[in-house]
Amino acid sequence: MTDKKGLVTRAVHYLKSHPEEVFRAAKNARKLRFGLPLVALSTLATELGGKKGPRDIELEAVPPGFRVQATVDLMGNDVRASALVFVDLVRMNAEELRFEIRVRDVSLELLRSAPDSPVATLLKSGALDLSKPGNLVAYMPKRPPMLIEAKDDKIVLDLKKHPLLSGPKADKLLDLVTALVGIRTIETDWEHLDVALRAFPEGVFEAVEALRRLR
Repeated sequence: MTDKKGLVTRAVHYLKSHPEEVFRAAKNARKLRFGLPLVALSTLATELGGKKGPRDIELEAVPPGFRVQATVDLMGNDVRASALVFVDLVRMNAEELRFEIRVRDVSLELLRSAPDSPVATLLKSGALDLSKPGNLVAYMPKRPPMLIEAKDDKIVLDLKKHPLLSGPKADKLLDLVTALVGIRTIETDWEHLDVALRAFPEGVFEAVEALRRLR
């Protein structure tokens, strides 16, 4: 289970240690933009992944995308994975948090191999085709519920299927947020993941109704 209270405590501590983030957020708020520090996102991604998820996650800005590195369990083998990620589309409403991303420049480094593992043999031989990572992800034996499509260099995630973002309370809050704002773009600068918003994507009336339902 994700330690929600611990996440909040660490977030507050981070802001106290980096007061410049508060000023940056205030400046961007006038433009309906907000930026998330990549260092903080790395920690959050590790927390959301849980004990069986990716470990030692690192995010590096490669504008307009970002490079992600993580240690993963690939069919019993410890593998250090790296990939360049671009966010093509975001669809956010009460039913889904859909992210369509492109994944390129994938590399896999075998750290520990399982006995008689065909995957380890493929990685050692260099015969594994990493040019179309979506096709590899599609054949994962234990696909996470958030993964709803994977083909070629395209991967589609629905974060609404994560336990932390499901349930009646999360549904009401998401209903409110999506009535008030929508996402235009997700890009990076050299230290942040910047999200540009658009106000009232569903209309003012729907936003008012969402506020009433939240009570």
